[in-house]
Amino acid sequence: MKAILLNGFGGTEVLSNSEVPVPAISPTQVLVQVKSLSINPVDVKTRAGKGIAGRIKDQLPAILGWDISGVVVEAGADVAAFKKGDEVFGMVAFPQLASAYAEFVASEAADLALKPANISHNEAAAGTLAALTAWQALYVNAKIQPGQRVLIHAAAGGVGHYAVQIAKHLGAYVIGTSSAENKDFVLSLGADEHIDYKAQPFEEVVSDLDFVLDTIGGEYIDRSLKVIKKGGTIISIPSGLNETVTEKATALGIKGYFILVHPSAEDMAAVADLLEKGIVKSHVSKVFAFEDMAAAHQQIESGRTVGKVVLELSRAVFGGYDR
Repeated sequence: MKAILLNGFGGTEVLSNSEVPVPAISPTQVLVQVKSLSINPVDVKTRAGKGIAGRIKDQLPAILGWDISGVVVEAGADVAAFKKGDEVFGMVAFPQLASAYAEFVASEAADLALKPANISHNEAAAGTLAALTAWQALYVNAKIQPGQRVLIHAAAGGVGHYAVQIAKHLGAYVIGTSSAENKDFVLSLGADEHIDYKAQPFEEVVSDLDFVLDTIGGEYIDRSLKVIKKGGTIISIPSGLNETVTEKATALGIKGYFILVHPSAEDMAAVADLLEKGIVKSHVSKVFAFEDMAAAHQQIESGRTVGKVVLELSRAVFGGYDR
């Protein structure tokens, strides 16, 4: 089968189109023929030697990728949830290697959900790691309540655009930050207010917030602490809270912590339900061919991606499945 190997850490030149064996599955796994996959900033950071590079440095050459949508072609003996022919999607194995930049992926059945019939494989692949992150941050961890004031940083991005929709669904008053160019998009997601982060520091515009979702890190953590009310919460996705910032948050009566998204059958089913009902929609801004993975990485690296980037696997490129 075709796959894209990570041969080392560096620029996109470390990615290579390769031919590798179709993976075998365990009794608890299914083999998925991938139709679409999506990539995230963690893919790009890992390729460059950051992200989860430390976890996989002894496993090179490796196959990156976690977000897939496709069709089950084989189910393990202990799998009851899925059968051959089922359309499924999910975030596989994160933060362990899932080897999803490939034509076929062996996935734990518990990492997947049935793909809603009314959305495309592209939309489904997009709604995996990023949508799960937003759901686990807002619903599972922060337990957002109706009427709470919520600030979503980078609201036009991958995690951000799902977070705005989920927060609004949970009944929050939602404020999103982005560039002025993406104001209409952020408001179209359901945000009640938009802040152009280039025009004015957000901490001069908002205050007394119940929750902040930080998808940027760095100085945004400290700046966000200034606008959260006592008893409020900040969850940081990319960088975590160092001890000093945690102490600052605690001193202010604020809960501050870092979360790393994890596979969950229950949470994947919740995301599938939101997508099926149209409560949450994936915004796919760019679609690349599978063999154009380097260009897709460069798009994410630009920092100017609205919503999600997806890659399609063409049957013209890949041969049929033959075990």
